[in-house]
Amino acid sequence: MVGVLVGRNDELALVSAFMERARTGGEPLLLFGEPGAGKTALLDSAAETAAEAGTWVLRAAGVEFEADLTYSGLHQVLLPVSGQFERLNTAHRDALNVALGYGEGPPPDRLLVSTATLTVLRQAAEARPVLVIIDDLPWLDRASAGVLGFVARRLADSHIGILAASRPGQESFFDRAGVPRYELGPLDEQAANTVVKSRFPDLAPRVCQRLVAEAHGNPLALLELPAALSSAQRAAAEALPAVLPLSRRLQMVFASRVSDLPRRTRWLLLLAALNGPGDLRVLEAAAGPHAIDSLAPAEQAGLVRVSEGTGRLVFRHPLTRSAIVELSTSGDRRRAHRALAAHLAGQPELQAWHLAAAAAGPDEEAAGLLEQVADQLMRRGDATGAVRALLRAADLSPDGPHRSRRLTAAAYAGAFVTLEVGGVPRLLAAARRADPGSGGSLAAAVTSAHLLLNTDGEIDTVHQLLADAIDASAGPRPADDVVSLLQAMRTLLIACYLGGRAELWPAFDAATGRLASHIPADQLLLSRTIADPARIAAPVLRELDTAVTSLSEEPDHWRIQNVSAAAVYVDRLARCREALLRVARDGRAGGAVTSTITALTNLSLDDLMAGRWDQAQQLANEGLELASASNYRMTVWLFHHRKGFLAAARGDLDTAQALADEIIQWAAPRGVGQAEAHARHVRVLAALAQGDFEDAYQHAAAISPPGVLASHVPLALWVAMDLVEAAVRTGRPTEAAAHVTAIRDAGIAALSPRLALLATASEAIAARDDIAPGLFEKALAVPGADRFPFDVGRVRLCYGERLRRARVTTEARAQLTAALEIFEGLGARPWATRATTELRATGRALRRDGDPLTPQELEIAELAAAGLSNKQIGQRLFLSHRTVGAHLYQIFPKLGVTSRAALRDALASLPPERPGEDPSQPLTSENRQRARKIEGASPSRPARAADWVPAYAAIPGARPAADAPWLGQVLAAPYTRRIS
Repeated sequence: MVGVLVGRNDELALVSAFMERARTGGEPLLLFGEPGAGKTALLDSAAETAAEAGTWVLRAAGVEFEADLTYSGLHQVLLPVSGQFERLNTAHRDALNVALGYGEGPPPDRLLVSTATLTVLRQAAEARPVLVIIDDLPWLDRASAGVLGFVARRLADSHIGILAASRPGQESFFDRAGVPRYELGPLDEQAANTVVKSRFPDLAPRVCQRLVAEAHGNPLALLELPAALSSAQRAAAEALPAVLPLSRRLQMVFASRVSDLPRRTRWLLLLAALNGPGDLRVLEAAAGPHAIDSLAPAEQAGLVRVSEGTGRLVFRHPLTRSAIVELSTSGDRRRAHRALAAHLAGQPELQAWHLAAAAAGPDEEAAGLLEQVADQLMRRGDATGAVRALLRAADLSPDGPHRSRRLTAAAYAGAFVTLEVGGVPRLLAAARRADPGSGGSLAAAVTSAHLLLNTDGEIDTVHQLLADAIDASAGPRPADDVVSLLQAMRTLLIACYLGGRAELWPAFDAATGRLASHIPADQLLLSRTIADPARIAAPVLRELDTAVTSLSEEPDHWRIQNVSAAAVYVDRLARCREALLRVARDGRAGGAVTSTITALTNLSLDDLMAGRWDQAQQLANEGLELASASNYRMTVWLFHHRKGFLAAARGDLDTAQALADEIIQWAAPRGVGQAEAHARHVRVLAALAQGDFEDAYQHAAAISPPGVLASHVPLALWVAMDLVEAAVRTGRPTEAAAHVTAIRDAGIAALSPRLALLATASEAIAARDDIAPGLFEKALAVPGADRFPFDVGRVRLCYGERLRRARVTTEARAQLTAALEIFEGLGARPWATRATTELRATGRALRRDGDPLTPQELEIAELAAAGLSNKQIGQRLFLSHRTVGAHLYQIFPKLGVTSRAALRDALASLPPERPGEDPSQPLTSENRQRARKIEGASPSRPARAADWVPAYAAIPGARPAADAPWLGQVLAAPYTRRIS
């Protein structure tokens, strides 16, 4: 059974249709494609399908060493049907026997052999259809190809198919015969990835990406290229060479077309293969005047072409470059690299690599240039290229200190950027051997600190290691050590932030004071916003806004990451989005794992805040997979936080709690205070989702105590309103007021529209009934706040609940309806349920025919059935727990139950809900007349809703129980509109 041909569904369908036509009427088809394109696999599939259908399959394949053996190909085709020769006339039989070596005689006439072959095939097809399959047609001997070309033109009404495979640019008798052609193109990227991963499932993603690009959709190359790599290269533990090595099989396929070219042409092709961009001007300068004309044989062979649009030399298949390089000697390659480097002064990166490749021993010039290249590569996200440049620079370094520094830099990149931490200890050991006096260097300390951070280190250990190393490096330093100091400062900043404790920051502040003139502006900006944004962010907002605006064309990934990190807690991530997308894209391609993960954490947070929750979930999943695969535990918890927030907001409380527990279990023993705060944030949201305001209060207060915006815990800004709401709901007005004062004194409303919304809403939640509406309106009117829909929905819900308690029913419905629309759009089920319940309590929600419970009783019964205690129900509905108990005392007999456990079934047995009359609309004429009867029957105009039912009952013939629906509408409508 032939294996499944990945990505060849269209070709299989085409061949299947061809064979069906050939079975009934006869037809030829010529497939052509590059070597390794999968022509043989397609022919094998056709042969198997035809044989299963009862077709007689005759096969032949051209073989290079048989190309001069006359009729060798025809012998392969006719051997299975040689028994048909006896049915031929004497002339045809003798011609075939002599041609195929079965008899003796003078060379037969070509026409006789051709007609005899056609006759034999037609005779064989009388019993069942015949399919002739010919592979490697260009290597078929000319005599056989001529005969089969003759046959291919005469297949009408024959039940014979001829399916042949050839290569482009190699003409055959089939081309002259006008046989229909189909080009077998390269596999698309998706199919190419499937082919590689099916055979090499453990291949590192970026290695797979490189191989797919180099293979250019060639199935043979996709299967053979990984096999030519070492296990370390396949795992991305070792960088891939600029020109990929070929397996023996690929060498046979691609090198054979190069080896016959003139020597001068092969020299030019070697220059072109090593000159990646293919610039003809550089090629001509390196080869000498008029040498470019020697490319003609390669163009005629179809190996290269000159792009008319760009004027660059392009190899028709990328692996031809590899074949050319492998056919050259090491001396030829060094000579070619030197020739190219001499003409690339304006392209320092290319020049550095050519000089490095040309060096046969230590070369400080090339090493220095490569070190500069590494810095540029790192800044644009090509971390794998940067590490490769540093390691090559170390190999070329002529003395100990330079070699040690470059090895340490490569180790730092592995620990901090690519997260390939397995080789870091080996590189540090090699750096110490290169320069024994550098064992305690600052660069080594920074690398060791990152190794601890990225694996399983404790914050306090990392902090102490860096603080001591920075203190020991005081005083004038060489330029190289200044770079190490900046790396140390950046790492210490990360450690201080992650620790989330004020006592960690003095060491950083002291070092900043000494080194401020050397620290880049964006790194200083980050330190002034991320440390304690409630107190120090406001003075630098203008500087931050300028920096954020400048990211639109910023190529430096370090700067993008610093500025976007500074933007997180003051809600400016949306404006960094395009730059972060570039970082993620380039980081994925270049192996900068840390950059990619950092970008994904911030992109998912931006989506979360903006209400793009499905997209936030997708990015969080991608980031979590990457961080987990890299064992980068210092960011795993951030993705757990994003996923936990979404789970809590959507009502998946078990998942939310599990993610929060996982963060705490990992972070607490290591002193990662920020991670613990984020876990508590998830728990706050989960508690609010289920109406457990006491639990929400305890977790929010653990992040930031009431009356205090916790120092160096930026998340204190995000839970400010949560704490105030939970305090009010749990009967802690003093704590709520104290926290509102702290929010106001810190001035966080000036930091962003979202924080202005939350700060003002917090004041409204804690305010007296007479001033709360104005504060809620002020909060909802904050310009730009609508970019944060979940927060707006929560503020509207709180506002609607407050209005309902104050019996301002129409306005309450407006806010609650708006909140419900937001929550339903987001999929925030617990909050949608809460808004729906509040709407029902206003009379706006759906009603049940014959429902024995009032709206408030129904609300209490449903909350009790959900498992809430009397205290929790009271917190949610702003009732005392005694009042809740009294309501339940009345509810139980109405529903015919005696315990809370039976409430769920009793509520499920109530009549189905039906749309009620909308109390916000004017009364119907009939209900208006009924209301006037009440006015006439009552001794005075009823002032309270409770007066309406007895007043109506006093009307002769009135039926209060039966007319409850219209009474409910009258009672729910504003009094001034009841009888107008």
